[in-house]
Amino acid sequence: MITSPAFAGKSYAVLGLARSGAAVVDALLASGARVVAWDRQEHMREVFAGRCELTDPLETDLTGFDGVVVSPGVPINTHPITPHAQCYHVPLIGDIELFAQARAALPPHKVVGITGTNGKSTTTALVNHILLQSGVPSLMGGNIGIPIMEQAPLPEGGVYVLELSSYQIDLTYSLGCDAAALLNITPDHLDRYDGFDAYAASKARLFTMQATDQFAVFGCGDEPTRKICASEQARRDEARACPIVIDALAEMQPAWPSLQGPHNLENAAVAVALVEELGITPAQWQAAMPTFNGLPHRMERVAEQGGVLFVNDSKATNTDSTAPALAAYPPVDGGKPRIHWIVGGLPKEDGLGPCSQYLDHVAAAYTIGEAGPNFANLLEPHVPVERAELLSEAVKRAMDRAVAGDVILLSPACASFDQFRDYERRGEYFRQVVAALTGAVDTANQGAGA
Repeated sequence: MITSPAFAGKSYAVLGLARSGAAVVDALLASGARVVAWDRQEHMREVFAGRCELTDPLETDLTGFDGVVVSPGVPINTHPITPHAQCYHVPLIGDIELFAQARAALPPHKVVGITGTNGKSTTTALVNHILLQSGVPSLMGGNIGIPIMEQAPLPEGGVYVLELSSYQIDLTYSLGCDAAALLNITPDHLDRYDGFDAYAASKARLFTMQATDQFAVFGCGDEPTRKICASEQARRDEARACPIVIDALAEMQPAWPSLQGPHNLENAAVAVALVEELGITPAQWQAAMPTFNGLPHRMERVAEQGGVLFVNDSKATNTDSTAPALAAYPPVDGGKPRIHWIVGGLPKEDGLGPCSQYLDHVAAAYTIGEAGPNFANLLEPHVPVERAELLSEAVKRAMDRAVAGDVILLSPACASFDQFRDYERRGEYFRQVVAALTGAVDTANQGAGA
């Protein structure tokens, strides 16, 4: 785990003892800090019985505390812990802020921070893959993989690659990333913010924490991201804050099987800018790109049978993240559409959004879940639609219609909570259904993130 003398003798309250919270408690205790910890679930508290004080921070006098560490899942805009901590002038922080404070005691290293509404997991994993393939010690953390404070410190010269959600940035104040990226900003998670502008401002804070000589790269597909890029160019040299350049990469993309589609071209362009800032040569990253296998549930190639490709893009929970998946498989053979699109779930928005631009790529749509009837009504004037309701039925019907060269694509454009615990379980179930119906799961697990 990551420990630091910076925490010795200090006092912290930790609210939430799931993975990141548990890692924080372990790291703080090992660093010599006093810890008051709490979770509403008794079995989570029992793990720390006898090791620290188990008291609800809301019932604790926080005088003299150095921070209240909360999980990114705690809605600090509405949770009572926020005014309670403010009464004692104690900051709300997260595990990323603790990592930032611990950096001075770690072997010399660099930190990459990656944020954005869509694509940040794939880009984070791609940067980590390129670094490892190039012989650079590297690990992923933040909003992906193992909690950062739980991981062993890297040796000198290592790179910490952090995927950062807006919730994590909200709880971070001193993380000056050596290189940082903003992929895009589209409306999402607005229940946690006072409107879209506040959500965008949260993303922008990642860059205001940087020094003016540190590097930042930005996507170029939406106005809010371009606006933040321009703001950063105004406060530092333009060469240290720049938009991505994708044209030079487009001709290479066909050789990257897990990075197909225009969204993944942008993800790759951001990754290339970041690793080149870290000293990786074009020869090194070009050698690494074809071997990137992507992430589960992000345009994951799960099987191919009879020339039909099955793709699990369950992570696509809004239309902005589904649209690039539809764009990734354009018509062939004189304009014949080839996507059999499984869409629906618990709706986050009305309408088709940017998906409407790619309906000529859709051979047929199979609607499921609570949003199924609405999607069917929207799509029926444009493409053949089958109202399947259940995911298993949608896969069966798609297999009946698909022919060689077609793609059966689960990219729901909705949350999963009407029928599944989370998008991971929805994607796992899709894999299981495909395996049962085809017996030909692609064990290479080739995928790419949306």
